[in-house]
Formats: sequence, C-alpha cells, structure tokens
Amino acid sequence: MRALRAVLAALLLVVAGCGGAEDPAPAEPTTIRFASYDFPENQTLVEVYAEAARRADLPVSVQHGIGTREVVSPALQQGVVDVVVDYLGTAMAFARPGFPRPPADPGEMHAVLARTMGGRGVDVLTPSAAEDQNGFVVTASLAAERGIDTLSELAPLAPELTFGGPPECPDRPFCLLGLEQVYAMRFAEVLSMPTRAATLEALLSGQIQVGMLETTDARLAVAPVTLLVDDRALQPRENVVPLVRTDALDRWGDRLRAALDEASARLTTRDLVELNQAVELEGRTPAEAAAAWWDGQAG
Repeated sequence: MRALRAVLAALLLVVAGCGGAEDPAPAEPTTIRFASYDFPENQTLVEVYAEAARRADLPVSVQHGIGTREVVSPALQQGVVDVVVDYLGTAMAFARPGFPRPPADPGEMHAVLARTMGGRGVDVLTPSAAEDQNGFVVTASLAAERGIDTLSELAPLAPELTFGGPPECPDRPFCLLGLEQVYAMRFAEVLSMPTRAATLEALLSGQIQVGMLETTDARLAVAPVTLLVDDRALQPRENVVPLVRTDALDRWGDRLRAALDEASARLTTRDLVELNQAVELEGRTPAEAAAAWWDGQAG
C-alpha cells in the first residue's frame, strides 16, 4: 500500500503538475486527464477517446502506460486522472472481486459495474460494440501436430508445456488463474513476458509453447499461430467502456459525455483490429492511428 501511494503521488505530479511551496492545495486541473494501461492497444483506445474530446474543443492531456489496474484504478478513484478506457468484464471483476461469475449479458455487467463505481465517484458510460478478450495461442505447427483447436484439448498437454504471458497473468481470473480453475490447466513452467510482441517472439522461437495474446491482436492474422477456442466460456464479454470521474463530467458538461459516447457508438471490433495493425505492424503512434481513424469517420 505504501508503494501504491508513492506511485499515485508521483503520477499526480506528472499528470496534474505541482504547485510551489506556498500553494495550499493542488491547482484545479485545466485539462481532462486521460490515462492508459501499460499495453499498446489500450494506449491506442485512450487516444481514440481523447481525440473525440479534442474534436469537441475540450482541453485534453494524455498519460500513457501508467501501469496495471492496481495502479490505474486507484488513480481514477482518487481523482488523479479523469478518464480510463477499460474492458467490461475485466473491469467488473476487478471492481467486485467477490462477485459471482460475471453475467453473460453485457447490459447486466454494465449495471453491476455502474452501481459499484458510482459509489466511488466514477461514472461508467455506455459500452462500445468493440470487444477484446484474452486469447491463448499456440503455433500452427503444434496445433496440427497434436490435433488441438480448443483449450479443453490443450489441458492434458499443459504439464509438458511452458506458458508465457504478462506479469499479472498468474493472479488474473481470466488469465492463468482462470485456466487453472475452469480448465484444470497447469503448465510445466510459466514465464513472465514484458510485452505482447515478446510473447509472440518467444512462442515462435520455442521458448514458450502457449502464449496469451488479445483476440484483437493484429499479429494473429499474419503470424503462424492458432488462437484456441475458449470452449468452456472462461472469458466474459469484454466490450470497450469508458470510466470517467463524476466531477469531470460535472465540470465539462454534456460535451464530454457526448464526445465519449460518440466514440463508443462508432467503434467496432474490426476497427480495433485495424487500429492495432496501424500501431503494431505499420509503426504509427497511437495518437496518429487514432487521428487517422477519426478522419476516416468523417468521410
């Protein structure tokens, strides 16, 4: 907890700026402060929503790669940042860790999340149709050799395989922890991967045999890998959803809500794949990809 407080204090200095020694309190933020998680897709999504606010003539600042939910969620709830773009099922599970398995219906999930976060000073806006779930992949050659297309078929092989995923994966209910609970899947070894690109590289080089990549990862379409079917429905619905500080909505009015709602209404899963392709395969920055996407919407 002490380390988290230190991170939040440092983040406040970066995002909001710090006053002089004579200032009695931090200055009121002059921008709508967007913050992203520590992986490229979320950074791109944040830029899509931030660009929507910019095009509504609202003042915006963006802080990328702050960290995992353990850092970003408290920052949002404590007013260090104003807008986070999340994924519905994972956001609900994180906000309500003791809640039974998430409802299958996105509307029901949204209702639970909205009630929970509303009591913490955060509004949950309308989710987008765009969706991204955790996916688990093997090389196409391994899938063909062992005849596996589903996670259930992978489970008996897991004790002889090495798994690679993000550092937080072992403790996440929809990552390694979920694979153990739903599929009784336990691997010979688990390696922490610093990025999704590193996961794919380790998979193709044989360092790992199973990796976690999001289902909208653009590399799935070009790399010789097989995305295994989640045949026991471990993954919940993961519609993209903006979480916004209530006081930021109060301050900036309907223009902010309308801008973010418009982004959600326009964004599709296919768009998300193409945005990831622009960043991960074509070398655009998240801001460049987001601006180009919005330019295309105007056409």
